[in-house]
Amino acid sequence: MNPYFVFIFSVILIGYILDLIISIVNLRSLDPRLPEEFIDVLDGQQYAKSQNYTRATTAFSMIKETAATVFIIAFILIGGFNWADGLARGFGLGPIATGLIFTAILLLISGLVGLPFSVYATFGIEARFGFNKTTAGTFVLDLLKGIVLTTLIGGPILVFVLWFFDKGGPWAWLYCWIGVVVAMMVIQLLAPVLIMPWFNKFTPLDDGKLKESVTNYAVKEKFKIKGIYTMDGSRRSTKLNAFFTGFGRFRRIVFFDTLMEKLSTDEIVAVLAHEMGHYKLRHVFKMLAASILQMGILFFILSRFINNQGLFGAFRMDHVSIYASLIFFGFLYSPISMLLSVIFNIFSRQHEFQADRYALISTGRPEALISALKKLSVTNLSNLTPHPLHVFLNYSHPPVLERIRVFR
Repeated sequence: MNPYFVFIFSVILIGYILDLIISIVNLRSLDPRLPEEFIDVLDGQQYAKSQNYTRATTAFSMIKETAATVFIIAFILIGGFNWADGLARGFGLGPIATGLIFTAILLLISGLVGLPFSVYATFGIEARFGFNKTTAGTFVLDLLKGIVLTTLIGGPILVFVLWFFDKGGPWAWLYCWIGVVVAMMVIQLLAPVLIMPWFNKFTPLDDGKLKESVTNYAVKEKFKIKGIYTMDGSRRSTKLNAFFTGFGRFRRIVFFDTLMEKLSTDEIVAVLAHEMGHYKLRHVFKMLAASILQMGILFFILSRFINNQGLFGAFRMDHVSIYASLIFFGFLYSPISMLLSVIFNIFSRQHEFQADRYALISTGRPEALISALKKLSVTNLSNLTPHPLHVFLNYSHPPVLERIRVFR
């Protein structure tokens, strides 16, 4: 039997079983007793609702993972990738154009398989728990916009990678790494002004107490910003959020309109202080540097598996190609990706504690950040008692109770 097939099949199956076990133990860790830290903002009925939301989303995730696992194994066994390759080659075009068509076919299949789950998650679960505000028209329009962006951004990047792996010789991985990093930085730089407004409306924050408080805090911390904006997050969901976006002179502070409705001025400034802490403590640049390094490792390893006959045999392919190598390598790389994700999450959780501390010291109002974290958790129906294993493997942020207890 093909050793690559055995490895890939094992990775898929072990990953699925691990996810299933983690989901089950996480559900069993739900504690019916309301944590004393939340007694002042949460009653028994609301707490039960948050736990029901966790149960519903976890059960749905398990069903979705099961369907995805069955589908991908079946697709490999019946020669689905070879069928897609034959369809792409049938157009009689060159290797790069054929690679684009092959990738588009796989993305279309993946999108169609995942569409019912996306519809149910949005209009079923999210609506049932009072979160969803997305209309059918907005949902469809978002899908179409996503397709256009994938084509306009992902297409040229894929062409670049395919061309260099075809013509670049032994250093092709290095050229691809540099090129993709540059593209990634440009996208990050321009996203606030060219991409994000395509999906949401960004409005400069009106003059008033909040803008004055935010501006004064930024000046005090010597933090330059391009502008302060509100985003119509309520157009799609009632959940709360705030974030920084962009770099340099394109850097913006963005508040969901839902956040401004639920949080006081002091609480919003505390949330801002936390996010600013990530920049001041150079967390953003550290994680970006780590991501760039990870990408370089990925391209280097990928270069060793381009047109590997054994790997193509595992997927029952009649022809080898650079474009299919990119897809198939993803299966081989998934264990490394999972390990790196766990490591990234460990550092990310540490960064969250550090940013919390920065917010506490710089604002001098620990009660404001605690109150904001509570309101965010209550409104978003967060799981207050996740299982430690689930946190270790999947959480980029520490559980809210851990963050609050550190303050005390």
